[in-house]
Amino acid sequence: MGFFDNHGLGYKQKQGPSGFKREDLMGIQAAFKEEAIPTVKSEEEIQRSLEYGLEAAESIEDRTISCFSRGELPHYAGINTFLKVPFLEDVREVGNYDVAFMGVPFDIGTTYRPGTRFGPQAIRRISSLYTPYNYEIGVDLRESLNMCDLGDVFTIGNIEKSFDQITKAVSHVFSNGTMPIIFGGDHSIGFPCVRGVAENVEGNIGIIHLDRHADIQEKDMDERMHTTPWFHATNIPNAPAVNLVQVGIGGWQVPRPGVKVARERGTTILTINDVENMGIEKAVEIALEVAWKGAKAVYLSFDIDSVDCGFVPGTGWPEPGGFLPREALKFLQLVAREGICAMEVVEVSPPYDISDTTALLAARAALDVLATMVDHGKIGKKFATP
Repeated sequence: MGFFDNHGLGYKQKQGPSGFKREDLMGIQAAFKEEAIPTVKSEEEIQRSLEYGLEAAESIEDRTISCFSRGELPHYAGINTFLKVPFLEDVREVGNYDVAFMGVPFDIGTTYRPGTRFGPQAIRRISSLYTPYNYEIGVDLRESLNMCDLGDVFTIGNIEKSFDQITKAVSHVFSNGTMPIIFGGDHSIGFPCVRGVAENVEGNIGIIHLDRHADIQEKDMDERMHTTPWFHATNIPNAPAVNLVQVGIGGWQVPRPGVKVARERGTTILTINDVENMGIEKAVEIALEVAWKGAKAVYLSFDIDSVDCGFVPGTGWPEPGGFLPREALKFLQLVAREGICAMEVVEVSPPYDISDTTALLAARAALDVLATMVDHGKIGKKFATP
């Protein structure tokens, strides 16, 4: 606590105790938490880089640097898998991993601005800016999880056939006991992704959906488009509409046919005003209560346009008035504390993005969810030795 003197010459400490304790700061606690994180995997990565990428030129003083880039550094080099995790060419081996990142480059379901087929590429590319370690959460994903990148689902210029491809891909990953993190693609993929999960769950699954749009009408322009995924997902017997929670809905882009379906099916909708009035924590409490009621697992759908379009210009259907990025990330983290079975991040459209800011938030959302799950013991290395 303090004040500036009348002459503006500097800061003077107030008299008396402030009650300030340095050890109470989250920033200080995080610094000490880092001390306990192992460095085993990072050291293995360095050795692998030196073996496969050759030792550096003799003039390089740092002998952990290789001649060819094969690891995290430099952030501007290397092959763009998500977070530079290993690319798994043989997808039959996916069961050896805790998490599998997969792209769904599909925008045939777009009703306005196309371009989300390039979303997975953009998210992977900008993810190289990040390290595997998050300071505030105090988790190093490289040390905590076995992760791989499966590449992209082979989607084609046909909505229904592509849906079948997506369902088979998600089902393959999930049935092998691995958590899929799915990068779209437009939001029509929500239906086939949920279908791929649901067919492997004995019991109901809930859906927590962050968006500005309800996306629950039956058809749009006579097809199953990105405005329709939850109508069809909640037709799946073990994905009932009463376990669907839609958060952040509002504005001038919520078609009335979808509102009618939501009303008839008994879904739970929280507008962005609801969230603002009750606070993030209470909104998450309600979302978790509804989604988990009688459910065995919860699927998380994060539409990037749930965030105010001033922060995410690179999306196909921008809408002002949504979440601030910090609010969206907090919401996702609080949901992730209870564990989720799969996550999709959709509607990143790079042709409309500026400085990769939209793709960067998409990458951050997935990483924050995983780190939070690790921190709360909801996911971890499947084959870690005691």
